[in-house]
Amino acid sequence: MLEAPSPPADARIPYGEHAYQFGDLRLPPGPGPHPIVVMVHGGFWRARYDLEHVGHLCADLTRRGYATWSLEYRRVGHEDGGWPGTFEDVARGMDFLPTLAKSHPLDLSRTVVMGHSAGGHLALWLSGRRRLPPDSPLSRPDPFIPRGAVSLAGVVDLVRAQELRLGNDIVTEFLGGPPAQVPERYRLGSPSALVPLGIKQVLIHGTKDDTVPDSLSADYHARATALGDDVRLILLPGAGHFEVINPLAREWPQLVEALASLTGS
Repeated sequence: MLEAPSPPADARIPYGEHAYQFGDLRLPPGPGPHPIVVMVHGGFWRARYDLEHVGHLCADLTRRGYATWSLEYRRVGHEDGGWPGTFEDVARGMDFLPTLAKSHPLDLSRTVVMGHSAGGHLALWLSGRRRLPPDSPLSRPDPFIPRGAVSLAGVVDLVRAQELRLGNDIVTEFLGGPPAQVPERYRLGSPSALVPLGIKQVLIHGTKDDTVPDSLSADYHARATALGDDVRLILLPGAGHFEVINPLAREWPQLVEALASLTGS
């Protein structure tokens, strides 16, 4: 299913001036206002992977009554992709929601951000932006913070991911060096370093994931819970890396239930 063309979005809308600063908006029928899922795709932050492969996920959720705002962003291989452009783009895409709501029936109070793999990292990072020091290059006044966050097989700890050399050591390339060389980037860019995030989170991870080990989610869950965050960990026995974004997978209902628990749908 993930290799088949996904249903087209209702609109592709720029949130900035760069070529990759846009999002795909899908709206369910009815007057709304609709709960919102901000979707951040994965692909180890590399330019060759784009938002098309999460189109089926977004279309399925839209059929279930959710508006979906699927973000594209600059990635490693694009000018200014990685640090800091990737972070700047997803933040700008998230902060564009109030503008979208002026012309579309969106319920901003029921916004959940969700991401897969590297997108899981970015989804939790977006949720924790209030924790950034005011003098941080990524800090913005009054960032839009969602009601909840869902990480699907997320790279939620960049230090550990770099130690494991995940994705052929993509984290080193993404942040411009290992932790010993650019420690501030790991402190400002890793969700594990920003907890407690202060919002409800659900971590969903397959136990047979050979791309991003489930230990990253398990360790994050333990750390965030100990620091007071409301975090639920759902381990999917026998599931790999892509079942969590496939609406035809037997695990899909667990994602739908987790999302409903966060939006009150």
